[in-house]
This record gives sequence, C-alpha cells and structure tokens, in this order.
Amino acid sequence: MIDLLRLGFFGMRTRPIRAVLSALGIAIGIAAVVAVVGIPASSAAALQEKMSKLGTNLLTAAPGQDFFGQDAKLPETAVPMAKRIGAVSAASATGKISANARKNDLVPASDTLGLQVQAAEQDLLKVLNAEVRAGRWLSSGEKAVVLGGTAASRLGIDKPGVQLWIDGQWFTVVGILGPLPLSPEIDRSVLIGWDAAKEAFGFEGHANTVYVRTTPDQVDNVRTLLGPTLNPEKSNEVKVSRPSEALEAQQLAESSYNALFLGLGGVALLVGGVGVANTMVISVLERRREIGLRRALGATRRQIRWQFLTESVLLSGLGGLVGVIVGIAVTAGYSISQHWPAALPWPALLGGAGSAVLIGAIAGVYPAVRAARQSPTEALA
Repeated sequence: MIDLLRLGFFGMRTRPIRAVLSALGIAIGIAAVVAVVGIPASSAAALQEKMSKLGTNLLTAAPGQDFFGQDAKLPETAVPMAKRIGAVSAASATGKISANARKNDLVPASDTLGLQVQAAEQDLLKVLNAEVRAGRWLSSGEKAVVLGGTAASRLGIDKPGVQLWIDGQWFTVVGILGPLPLSPEIDRSVLIGWDAAKEAFGFEGHANTVYVRTTPDQVDNVRTLLGPTLNPEKSNEVKVSRPSEALEAQQLAESSYNALFLGLGGVALLVGGVGVANTMVISVLERRREIGLRRALGATRRQIRWQFLTESVLLSGLGGLVGVIVGIAVTAGYSISQHWPAALPWPALLGGAGSAVLIGAIAGVYPAVRAARQSPTEALA
C-alpha cells in the first residue's frame, strides 16, 4: 500500500501543472456543493435562532373586505375580546392614521419615504417581544412618537430627542425600536400613543392589526377562534395569519435555489472527472516506456493497474480536499458577513470528499486497464 501511494504521488509530481489543473475542476465542484449545502444550513440555523427568540406563537388579525368588496373594520372591542380567549396570554393592537411623517416642515408632503403613521396601544411592546434600542417606549397621553428601525433609518434619525413633523404638528421622538422580523410593518412605522392619536388626529379607535400571543400548543385552536371572537357577526371579514409562517416561506423560497446550484456543482464535478480521466489517459501514453520497464522487471498487470488507479484517486482526492476547505471558508465567510451561526453539515463534508475519491476511481478505471494491457515489448518499442 505504501509503495502504491509513493508511485501515485511520484506520477503527480512529474507533471505538477497538469495535475493541479485536473484537480481544479474537482475542487471547484466540491467547493460549490459544500457551500450550497452549508450556506442554507447556516441560514436555517439563524432562522431557528431568531424564531426561538421571537416565538412562533404570535398571531395577527386584520380587517378584510365585506360582501360588497369594501374595506371592513374591526370593532373597537377587538383587543378586549381577544384577551377573553383562554389560551391567549396577551393581546395588543395598532391603528392606521391618515397622516404623513416628515423630518421637518420643509420636506414636501408627497415625500412619505414609504412610512406609515400608526396608533399603538400601551402594551404593544410586550406582545411583540420588541426591544427599544434607543430611548424609551411611549407614555400614556404624551405627544411623542417611537420609530421603527426602518423608519428611523429612512428619516435619518439615530437618537431620541429629535422633533418630527406630522401633518402640521411637531412630535418628539422618544425611542427607536430594534428590528422586528415577525412584524416588518412596525419597522416601517411611526408609532403614536392610542389616546394621543385620538386627540391629535381624531383617530376613531378601530384597530388595523391585532397582535395576539398564545400558549405554544394552542396556536391552531386560537387561530380558528380569533375571527369569530373579534367580530362575531362578521367573522368572514377578519383575516388571521401567523407571521412566523412568512419567515418559513421565505426560507423555503431561498432553499429552492439549492437544486440549481447543486446541479452546477454536479456539472463542475463531471467536468473535473473528465479532466482527470483525460490526464490519466495522456499519462499512460506518455509513460509507455516506464510501464514497459516495470513489466520487464517483473511487475504484474494487476500492479500496473493499481498504480494508475491509485494515482487517479489521489489526484481527485486532493482536489476534493481542497474543495472541502474552500467550501468551508466560503460558508464561514458568508455566514459571518450575514451575522449567522456557521453551520457545516458533516454529511456534506464527508460526502464531498467521498464523491471526489469515487470520481477519481471511476475516471481512473479505463486508463488503468489500458496501462495494464500493454506488454513489455510493445511499451519499450
């Protein structure tokens, strides 16, 4: 075995550039496969970490449309009614306000930056498991606002204390929220206290979105009961959703590209295998005298066959090893850039190295058999 390995490495060392180029195709293919498996796995790990922090037991209810296709309204009693469901641990709401928020009174009214102004109940922060990354939450009745993370970024505000112009009135920014993946609409919102919104803008008190936290094992039951409970007379006008499903669907959509990239990795492996086979066939033709001399010195056909097969496997194996290392580096680098935990599935790593060896064995069969069939007289002629 040791002699075979020495012979295999000797054959590669005699033609280093050709060996490197042949192994490169294998390395690219294996790196692609490892990265394609590792990056989605890292994304999934980050999603699971995020979901465990935010919780999957959040439900939202929003008004749909009535029988005539007009926008419906939730009753003012929607939140108290939601809290009456036994499995509901907490509930709160936001209400849409027809107003535009601008950094100052000189900004054109049409420049809304894609933001919305919403009234927020006092316990919204608790229900959403949200964090105030700067400043504080709203106090009852005060003429102040809290900005979602995206809203603050678009308005160019990075700290509390700034004045904000909302439809002819100045409001003080008292807080900025951290990111809310399960509630992206809050990220894009300027939030005003429920009572302050009624006083400043004549807000009627109808919730636009009701947020409900349930016990984890009762999510489906509460989802069924929520519509009839919030609006008993017109339960068909209530849309109930589970925000965590949107994140899961996004993850599924991203993973749908895996098949494409795995296919590209497979093509690279195929091209690499053909390159290894081509290198070995040329090597057999160029080393006829070496083969003939070894046969004349007593080497059997089997030994010749194993020599070239070993060289082919070593060539592909080294390419596969380099590919695995590159794939790990790409996965780790991308995960770090996205602030994800790097997940490296062992089956992918072992499978990548194993497939490289298998490709080398397959690619080396024909050249090895061809080398073994040469007789000493033909080879030395």
